[in-house]
Amino acid sequence: MRPWPGSAYPLGASYDGAGTNFAIFSEIADRVELCLFAEDGTETRVELREVDGFVWHGYLPTVEPGQRYGYRIHGPYDPAEGLRCNANKLLIDPYAKALDGPVEWDEAVFGYPFGSPDERSDTDSAPFVPKSVVVNPFFDWGSDRHPRIPYHETVIYEAHVKGLTFQHPDIPEELRGTYTGLAHPVMIEHLKNLGITAVELMPVHEFITDHHLQEKGLTNYWGYNTIAFLAPHHAYSQANSRAGSQVQEFKAMVRDLHNAGIEVILDVVYNHTAEGNHMGPTLSMRGIDNAAYYRLVEDDQRYYMDYTGTGNSLNVRNPHTLQLIMDSLRYWVTEMHVDGFRFDLASTLAREFYDVDRLSVFFDLVQQDPVISQAKLIAEPWDVGPGGYQVGNFPPLWTEWNGKYRDTVRDFWRGEPGTLGEFASRLTGSSDLYKADGRRPYASINFVTAHDGFTLNDLVSYNEKHNEANGEGGNDGESHNRSWNCGVEGPTDDAAVLDLRARQQRNFITTLFLSQGVPMLLHGDELGRTQSGNNNVYAQDSEIAWMDWSLSTKNAGLVGFTAGVSALRAGHPVFRRRRFFAGKPIGRSRGTDGRTALPDIAWFTPAGEEMTEHDWDSGFGKCVTVFLNGQGITEADTRGERVTDDSFLLCLNAHYEDIEVTLPPPEYGTGWAIVVDTAVGEVLTLTTVPGVVAADPPRVAGGAKRPVPARSVVVLQRTESSQS
Repeated sequence: MRPWPGSAYPLGASYDGAGTNFAIFSEIADRVELCLFAEDGTETRVELREVDGFVWHGYLPTVEPGQRYGYRIHGPYDPAEGLRCNANKLLIDPYAKALDGPVEWDEAVFGYPFGSPDERSDTDSAPFVPKSVVVNPFFDWGSDRHPRIPYHETVIYEAHVKGLTFQHPDIPEELRGTYTGLAHPVMIEHLKNLGITAVELMPVHEFITDHHLQEKGLTNYWGYNTIAFLAPHHAYSQANSRAGSQVQEFKAMVRDLHNAGIEVILDVVYNHTAEGNHMGPTLSMRGIDNAAYYRLVEDDQRYYMDYTGTGNSLNVRNPHTLQLIMDSLRYWVTEMHVDGFRFDLASTLAREFYDVDRLSVFFDLVQQDPVISQAKLIAEPWDVGPGGYQVGNFPPLWTEWNGKYRDTVRDFWRGEPGTLGEFASRLTGSSDLYKADGRRPYASINFVTAHDGFTLNDLVSYNEKHNEANGEGGNDGESHNRSWNCGVEGPTDDAAVLDLRARQQRNFITTLFLSQGVPMLLHGDELGRTQSGNNNVYAQDSEIAWMDWSLSTKNAGLVGFTAGVSALRAGHPVFRRRRFFAGKPIGRSRGTDGRTALPDIAWFTPAGEEMTEHDWDSGFGKCVTVFLNGQGITEADTRGERVTDDSFLLCLNAHYEDIEVTLPPPEYGTGWAIVVDTAVGEVLTLTTVPGVVAADPPRVAGGAKRPVPARSVVVLQRTESSQS
């Protein structure tokens, strides 16, 4: 089979309706063979003779979607010099848009014989390596377009494609755990009920299960082990689907979610690949151009720099590696219609040499790219290397998982002393982290729990991690969780403990949704999902990690409470401001006396007095009242009109005893209605019609005293008419 010359761009396999162009980069290759595989496994090798700028390419007019293929790279093999070409190893196309299955862990997929890491293995790996698949790029998107929901209106739901739906009784069995299942009408209804505007999917780039996990009977459930950055994971497609059909199914999922007004954000892992360290398999980039794709130890290039704890780090200093990352991001936006990305261990991408550099080439490229720069860009702002904790230090275009928010809110609600000052900053958008470089409150992606760590239920049920099922002797997972079991470790029948745990969950949910910034809810926290104290279920593709949907009935009150607080946030712009609070009187905002200019935010002690510096430094500092002025919003809406809202009080008591709170004096409000009370689990709604109430919430007069129950939040809405 003689290929036509074809084109060096785009990289990968590109079907044009008549045939397929193949292009692959390798600066060190002497010869490149494209390997085509028939259904029975028969291999046909086609040499690519055209080379432009180290890109080997050719066009085959007879090749159509569904064709399985791989590459064999002929070139130098000298591990001590970082060279690992071996034509006996079939290699996955780094630009493959689909793969046809998992790796089979045979000795042949390694570059050395077992037990002899310094020797070379020439066993053919083709029978054991997933084949890349030519895909059909054509899809009927209809009228689909990106919802482009502003950050300040965004509510994120972090979810696992399989775990979210695998046990859902109302989804057809063949669709559970798939892309199609995630966009099933019952799932969309659930997400809409919670006020979710974006699903953040844990890794869906094609990933593999590590050899050592498979030997222990475990699997890489989370998926942070990517092997192909343009391919949706094959195992999330429907059973018996044709090779490559996962692309169409993923697109259909995005289209259906978009139709419901829900964005799709991908958790992406560009910091390392599944090939691991020098003892890992040769599956793709290692055999194509090892030194170009990976950061190697400079004085001994047999070994890999590891800023991630996973064995290797991508070499983002190399222009071809950067191109792969940028091409992948652009592909997912333009061809797969996703709306944003959460970058796993994003500090690694900023390491040009040693230190984390916020002005690295990668961030410059993202800033300048007309496609990627318009997507939602969320950094996990840390890695395991020196100086890797970079919360607050990413460029202005970026938002960040705010780990300081998580830690501070957990400490406050478990009653740690001396946390009130920082808690106030986290509640109001973390201006100490984001204001100085021109970013806004929505630069903070606020979360209390995420996939990595305890679920919300477990956060209030366990003091210690219980990771025995992982088989690592308890050495895995975070040991300092800032959790509190409310008096009993794990399951209990003690009604008082169960009541306190339920209250604490409501406290966390209320704090999360009513903080300035972007709230992110972990899938299942609204149901009280438990992992039985396991805070690292990365290898648990089992009921430990899957959603138990029977909890939606058992804990229907928590589901309703979460939906109610989310609706309160959505209905009131004072909880989702686009600018930081000024903390000073706003001229157009007048108190009920018509004279006093009220601040946009004010803080009060339990005695109803404005907080002083001494109060902030108090070691007790476990109870505070916050006034949020709906008439003090300085930003305009999308039409340039003034934004006005009702005013609210947030009374937060993290103490173990009830505290009598005096409401602010009448100039802040003469009448208040209690719309949230986490002690009883109620969310009540006032209508927008003056004087008409949707429920019958308790009323409190301005300046009056009211007990706030131990470990609870009370939210009050001002009832007098809004002022102009």
